[in-house]
Amino acid sequence: MKTIAMKKIFGIAALLAGVALTSCSDILDSTPNGTTTSDKFWRNGDDVVAATNAIYSPLLDEDGFAHTEYTFDNSSDDMVRAGDHGDSEAQLELFTFNASNSHILNTWSTKYEVISRANTVLINAPNVDMDETLRKRCLGEAHFLRGFAYWRLAVIWGEVPIILEEDAIANDFNKPKSTLAEVQAQAESDFLKAAELLPDDYSNDTENIGRATKGSAYGFLAKLYVYQEKFANAIDAGNHIVNNAKYKLADSFEQNFQLATENNPEILYSLQYEQGWTTDDSPAFYHTPGGLGGWGFHEPIQDLVDEFEVDDPRLDYTIFKPGDQVVMGSTTHTFAVEDTRLTGYAFRKYTNFTDGGDMSQSLNAPWMRSADVYLLVAEAKIRSNQNGDAELNAVRARAGLDPKTNATMADIMHERRVELAGENDRHQDLMRWDKAGLIDIVAHYAIARGPYKPARVFVRPKHYYYPLPQREIDLSNGILIQNENY
Repeated sequence: MKTIAMKKIFGIAALLAGVALTSCSDILDSTPNGTTTSDKFWRNGDDVVAATNAIYSPLLDEDGFAHTEYTFDNSSDDMVRAGDHGDSEAQLELFTFNASNSHILNTWSTKYEVISRANTVLINAPNVDMDETLRKRCLGEAHFLRGFAYWRLAVIWGEVPIILEEDAIANDFNKPKSTLAEVQAQAESDFLKAAELLPDDYSNDTENIGRATKGSAYGFLAKLYVYQEKFANAIDAGNHIVNNAKYKLADSFEQNFQLATENNPEILYSLQYEQGWTTDDSPAFYHTPGGLGGWGFHEPIQDLVDEFEVDDPRLDYTIFKPGDQVVMGSTTHTFAVEDTRLTGYAFRKYTNFTDGGDMSQSLNAPWMRSADVYLLVAEAKIRSNQNGDAELNAVRARAGLDPKTNATMADIMHERRVELAGENDRHQDLMRWDKAGLIDIVAHYAIARGPYKPARVFVRPKHYYYPLPQREIDLSNGILIQNENY
């Protein structure tokens, strides 16, 4: 299902944000986020919707989720950095990064911008004379997006400051770190509130497809609970997806990555891009190889290609390989090693073409799919001594593969790797499995995987989390304390 309306709205929201909302470049140099630059704002429901739309727009930025977030998965065993951003990306992949890394700084700032805008809506929307159903939706979106930001902060840094409505009203942004458990609890609270307030879906309101839904909230709750090893909670949250036809798996895997079907029911949450309305620095640019019109910053390696089972159709829909026939508008291009910078492979998931044969900048970027939740529920069941075959085999059946019987964690690890390749999960999956004693990540990353993926030194527990940006620590005047081991 394709909709352009929400993509345009999010693009316009980027402009409105600069007019209607105060914002902050970081959490320490801020203006009160409960105020506005115009005394004519917060008049009615339209203003609340505009402010809510503005929460989404930082996520589309290059330093939000279009590129910088994906660089963290260069650390995995799936891909190599292949761009021209030099040391900043090399440090992340080789585990030589420090607190001055530019990617670490930039994505921190973007996430707190989302939190700032969400807090603004949560402060002001309850006091506006507007339709109650619309108010609930906007508050639900604000809670979801704030929860999403705290979820990513918890995954990347672990311990970070929590900034809520009362802090914004008091202009209190220079706060110490909260514990990982506290940050996760805040994300959980926001997701639960979002699940309470948001509609199931927008199947009867196509103009708003692309907004967060109950499915968005329950999907991320399931993932959060699996990370916390709260398996009963994960199964309960995940069942809201698995047992609801509104979030059914797409009929075929590739529909999740095609313009015409990119907002199908399986897509629980994705970044909505539209050429000419949203940023030009979309994930499509960074994943599409130079030979097909992109920049090719993330290239799959042979090790990932070899992980796919024989006749698994997901390989062809996930990765461009030498000899593949690529339809580009009215022409067909034979993919070649020369189309890439290094490995000869490129991610296909983020690449579509216009009728004129150019790389499309309108393809969305999924951040939560029902298939991910199915596999999380299967994992939660297996790790709590239950049978996870049903959920695992639903994903495999969609790919036309034979079912597993009495599936193990090895089956889950394989399926997550091939189903979610390139979707920014692999490195985090490996780290959480290492924490659980299911793999040895130090030994795993010590293996050289071809000429472009050398053996690397992962230091446990230091590299489970990244260092807080040094600039933020310096601005805090001693309030922010660097993460342990940095």
